Amino acid sequence: MREKIINTSISLFGERGFRETSIQDITNALGVTKGTYYYYFTNKVDVLMHIHLRFIDGLLEQQETILNNTTTSNQEKLYDIVGMIIRNIKSGAQSARVFFREMRHLSDEHLAKVLPKRDQFQRNVQDVIEQGMETGEFRKDLRTDMLSFAVLGVANWSYFWYEPDGEVTEEELTDIYMTMIFEGIKMEK
Repeated sequence: MREKIINTSISLFGERGFRETSIQDITNALGVTKGTYYYYFTNKVDVLMHIHLRFIDGLLEQQETILNNTTTSNQEKLYDIVGMIIRNIKSGAQSARVFFREMRHLSDEHLAKVLPKRDQFQRNVQDVIEQGMETGEFRKDLRTDMLSFAVLGVANWSYFWYEPDGEVTEEELTDIYMTMIFEGIKMEK
């Protein structure tokens, strides 16, 4: 039941917004009582926190797999990270919408658990760019922090508009993004 509450909350928060969704809306959608909800969660923010942690922990785990691949270049790792974000849209678009749009409803205590993980994801992208600069894959005259935010901004915004079942495949979108990014940061030969 805990997973059903989380998944229903993701769906309702994604469609209506956190503030516009009540616990009663969640329990009505599940056909359960508020007592059932409160058995698993103390309040609405508690479930929001679980959604945030599950989303960012999943992304960090996938990113770590990419980073630990010693057979790929930094250019390939950056491509794979953006591709992973785009692929996650099919299975996690609502979770991502909730993550990006509803973070403002978390308390400082909750943010202290989520923001370091979010920052780690960004720093990992920045590290890949820095390593690519060191190996001569990327230009060295650009700020790595700003580049990492730009890469993530392009990829993350896709959660709000990209339709994986539409006419552009996940691979095509990743290629479009990475062509644009690499044309801007690759070392000229």
